[in-house]
Amino acid sequence: MKIKIKGLKTICAFLVAASLLACVGENNDQTPWIELFDGETLEGWHIVGGEATYKAEDGAIVGTTVRNTGNTFLRTDKLYGDFILELDYKVDPSMNSGIQIRSNSLEQYRNGRVHGYQIEIDPSERAWSAGIFDEARRGWLVTLDDNPEAQKAFKQNDWNHYRIEAIADTIKTWINGVPAAFLIDDKTATGFIALQVHSIGDDKKEGTNIVWKNIRILIDSLDKYSTKSPLEPVLTMNNLTIDEAKNGWELLWDGKTGKGWRGAKMDGFPEKGWVIEDGVLSILAGENASDRAGGDIVTETLYGDFELSLDFKVTPGGNSGIKYYVDTEINKGPGATTGLEYQILDDELHPDAKLGSHEGSRTVACLYDLIQADTDKPIKPVGEWNTASIKSINNHVEHWLNGVKVLEYERKSSEYRKLVAESKYVKWKDFGELDRGQILLQDHGDLVSFRNIKIRPLASTTGR
Repeated sequence: MKIKIKGLKTICAFLVAASLLACVGENNDQTPWIELFDGETLEGWHIVGGEATYKAEDGAIVGTTVRNTGNTFLRTDKLYGDFILELDYKVDPSMNSGIQIRSNSLEQYRNGRVHGYQIEIDPSERAWSAGIFDEARRGWLVTLDDNPEAQKAFKQNDWNHYRIEAIADTIKTWINGVPAAFLIDDKTATGFIALQVHSIGDDKKEGTNIVWKNIRILIDSLDKYSTKSPLEPVLTMNNLTIDEAKNGWELLWDGKTGKGWRGAKMDGFPEKGWVIEDGVLSILAGENASDRAGGDIVTETLYGDFELSLDFKVTPGGNSGIKYYVDTEINKGPGATTGLEYQILDDELHPDAKLGSHEGSRTVACLYDLIQADTDKPIKPVGEWNTASIKSINNHVEHWLNGVKVLEYERKSSEYRKLVAESKYVKWKDFGELDRGQILLQDHGDLVSFRNIKIRPLASTTGR
């Protein structure tokens, strides 16, 4: 009996010591995690978008579907840039959902629609959970078609764990410890985090749930805690996204050479004045015409109806433009090559912003010297990338800036011709009325850069 008691005491002492060591180990975890959910209330969060419901219950957030409403999001009050996020979720097999990161809801962007990166939650047979979708913008950026291990990692009708690292221009995801997606993209640097309850159709049961818990974020010492991913990164710069490729978009610039472009008054691409470096096409600054050896550049292909998109970045006081329906044969002598122009400008510092035949018609995103862009346009500061888009379909033309339509007009209409008659373009017969023309990037003597130049030809496109 004495031996048994002694042995029992030894075992108890061992168990107590092991328990103490475990507690010490837990307490020694110095990782500076911040809890985003207190386990009891939705303090620090609020709903945007649709009318699905959210509640705090049993230490988790429960989202419930509601019919006849759009996508609904429970978003953080705070915005986050670089971070590491971890959370657990359980989803009804019939649902689709996601975790929004670096997302925004701006009144001028589609009436406040939530847009930005979404880490997918996909219990369907497709199994793209932890893939990366660009909500209300570019669509799919990274799917899991080429990552069967991540597809198999999802656990149906059970808790799943996500780790999401968003640091600088890199987003990496893991599902239940398995590397899922690796994206390099700098479209948005800061935004809120949100939990999505997707809209449902008549074929779906109302009242289904998705549940989240253990939501925590790390915003300090990220280099110390970040994890390497064995996956090959998906790069979006100067590449077509998945949905762009499906929808007929083409790269108008390959990101490396002058292929497909030439000087507006040359047979080939300028040998100097324009610089291609690190996937960026830049026109160098020059104080006078002799310094600007580059000159304007134009596409070798002519375009009729089209959609055009590109990123631009100006330097302080910078001036440039995107011209369309250009014919380089019209003005081969001194002076600028003529065409309709989407103005690129530093509105604050360049004097052109206060000039023009029509008020405000020489500010950024305007139809140069003809139509002013919306004064509430969403322009990013000088030195940052902005996205310009031009849509021309059946003579209806739209200018877009950072995803927001800022002006529209009817080419060849009586109203349009009246504007031309009152402008600097009055001397050009049928100005801007070509059925097909070239796209032009302007050399105005200032350092301006371009990238992600893409076009979707819609009709009447032909070679030179």
